[in-house]
Parts: sequence; structure tokens; C-alpha cells
Amino acid sequence: MKKSVFAVLCLFFLVCLAQAETIKMKSGEFISGSILSQTEYTLNLATSFGTITLNQREIEQILPDKHRIILKGGTQLVGVILDLDEFNLKLQTDDGATVNVDMPQIVSIEAYDYDRGQNAQKEFVEKTQQVQQAKEEAKQAAAAKGAAPVVEAAGGLTFDSDIDQVFAAQKATVVNGSVVTPSATVTQAAPKLLTDEEAFIKGVKTGAVSQQDFAKAAKEELNKKKVVQPAVKTADKPREKDFSKYFAIQAGAMPLDLKLDNSARDGYDAQDDSIDVGGTSAAVSSKFLWRVKESNLWAGPVLGIANIANASFADKDPAVQAANAADIAAGHEPSYPDPTVRTSGQILTLGAAANYYLNPNSRFVFYVTASAMYEMLTLNYRGEMQSNSIKSNGFAGGAGVGVETWVDDIMLGLEARQVFAQRSGELKNSAASNTVIQAQFSWKF
Repeated sequence: MKKSVFAVLCLFFLVCLAQAETIKMKSGEFISGSILSQTEYTLNLATSFGTITLNQREIEQILPDKHRIILKGGTQLVGVILDLDEFNLKLQTDDGATVNVDMPQIVSIEAYDYDRGQNAQKEFVEKTQQVQQAKEEAKQAAAAKGAAPVVEAAGGLTFDSDIDQVFAAQKATVVNGSVVTPSATVTQAAPKLLTDEEAFIKGVKTGAVSQQDFAKAAKEELNKKKVVQPAVKTADKPREKDFSKYFAIQAGAMPLDLKLDNSARDGYDAQDDSIDVGGTSAAVSSKFLWRVKESNLWAGPVLGIANIANASFADKDPAVQAANAADIAAGHEPSYPDPTVRTSGQILTLGAAANYYLNPNSRFVFYVTASAMYEMLTLNYRGEMQSNSIKSNGFAGGAGVGVETWVDDIMLGLEARQVFAQRSGELKNSAASNTVIQAQFSWKF
């Protein structure tokens, strides 16, 4: 049963395609038929009332094929059929929407009638045929009187009349390549006939066609014809709502104010409780964030690592002093002529971060950021005779601002944060906050 319904609907569809084109004229008429041929100037159309030739200047638009789909219950859909199979028909309506219709629900498919009525179309076709017949009779009458036949260009236009209609050209006489007004009296040279080869290349019939006339018509055609390149629509860039994940790699510097309390070590006194072992550290971090319920807030884990710059100060270890004194007493050079303590280390952080974007759809996107982390600091203490590691672990927080901009498929940005961390043990005198400035590469996907 379904196959028979599909076969009947396909037959209806093929019948609808028999008149595949509807021409809208500038005068308001709609003409339906099959386009037999067309040139730059004319269009030959076969209608149910006969074949006619239309002037391209009088055509406003060649309308797309539309069909009316009548469903069970009386509902009607009008649009362009995109696809048709045994089970489904896909239709694009005038508002651009695509509608899928089950084949069993379709009663019939018929061509959409752009026309205001068959009588109006028939009247237009008959009127056009009368005008063309009158031209043909006038041509035959002129030939009977012995006048030179009017040469037609390819597509049915004549150089004597239709060129003036298409190009709105003013008639003039050409003498040796110069245009003379119609009021001037000149002796026109006999037109030079085109050879068959020239006529084939230029697209005209052989006969008495002046090369000057042909050149003038061609020049006017080029002046009238303006080629307008269609605007190339660039693909829209993805908007903020199209993304749900964010990954960033950051690298920058952190001026680290780190103080070592050495007053409890042998050889040092109370004045040695704030030895500077900090400096400018290199900091690298990464974060992976997710959008929170399609809002401007993103949150996720963050991992960071920073080095503690190398530093040095005088080693006052009593064992070093005693070794040097023994060397001198034995008449030897001191083993430690310039006793020095050297320090270096690293800071590892692991926690969570959040970004809130203030203007996510702008060219330059600004955001505020905050983080909560667990910080593990290790300072390597290397003296002349003893070495050890000084550790300070604890929770840290950060807050700052950043800016990003798209460059192709990635974003480039800059972020500045203030990191707060309370040090412990021998580093308890260190500053509680430090500034981190980092450049970043980030992706949203």
C-alpha cells in the first residue's frame, strides 16, 4: 500500500515538474513554462499556450520551483521540495524552515501557482505572440519591397531596433570610426560584410553587418554591463556560548620576598633572623576549567610550579671556623677561605581556580580570577660542612585580573595575581603575599 501511494505521489511530482520555471515580469505578470534557451538579451519560453520570446530587460525574476502539499485533514504546505523518498518528503518553506512530512499523510502534490490566473497568463502570451508576429510581417514586407533584410543577432535581437531597446542607444552614423549626429549629411560607405568565420566568432548571422556598428554595440554593451562580485560572507566566529571547556598554559615571573631566620643556628646571633634568600622566580602553571551552567563563571583545577632563585650569604658555622684555624696553625692554606652558604629551591602548588568573564563576546575579554591552593615550599640549604632542606607547607590563596584576545583558534592573554601564603618555621619572617605576572596561551572548546 505504501509503495502504491509513493508511486502515485511521484507521478504527481513529475507532472508538477513538467512546467519547471515561473517567470515574473516587471509589468507584474507571472508566466509559467519550460525555458528552451536564453541569451544575454532574450529568453525563449514554451508555455501551455505556445512558445514566446521574452526580452531579458523586461524580466524581473526567475522564481524558484514551489509546490503545494495537501495533507489529510486539509492542511496545506507551500515551499521548495528538497528531497523525496518512499517514507518522507522534505520541504523548505518561505521562512527558511525545513519540514519533514510523512508520505502516508500526503493527499496530493501540485505546482504552486504564482500566476494571478490562467486567463491573465493566456492574455500576456497572446499579446506577446501578436507583437512578434507583427514584427515578422513587417520584416517580410520590407523584404518584398527589396529593402535590405534586417540582420538578427544570436537569440533573436536585431541591430536596427532591439539593440536600441536593450541598451537605450541613440542612433548615429559612423564615418571612419567617428560618430556623426543624425542631422549631418554624409555619404556612408558600403558596409563590409563579415565572413562566415567572423560571424561564427562574433555570434551573428552572415549578412550586411557593418563592423563599425558591431563595434559600437559591443562597446555600449561593455559600458552598460557591470559585474558585481557577490559579497563573500565570512564564517561567523564561535560565540562564548558555544564553549564549555577551557585550558590555559601560563608562564611568567614572581618577585619572591623570602626571609630565612638563622638566629638559632650555631655561630649566628639575633641579627641574623632575616637573611634574604628570595629573588625573582620563574613561575609556570596550567588550569583546566569548565563553564558553570552556561554562565560567565568557569571553575576547575590548577597546578603551578615556581623556582626559588639562587642566593648566598656568609657561612658562620663554628666547625668551618675551627677547620680554618687548624689549617693555619699547621702552616697550610685554609680549607674554606671564603665560607659561603648557598640556597635554592622550588614551590609546588595544587588547588582550584575560577575565572569570571566581564565581557565574554568582546574583542578583548577581561576577567577576574581567584584560587585556593595547597603550597609546598622547599628551600635547599647548602653550607660548607652541612646541608639540609627547609620546608614550609600550608594553604595559599590568590586573586587577580586578566585579559585575553582571540588569535586564530587560540587566545593570548596576560594575568596578574596577588598570592597570599603564611610561611612557617625558619621562613616565618617572609612576606605574606607576593605578586605573580604571567603571559598565557589558552583554548576554549
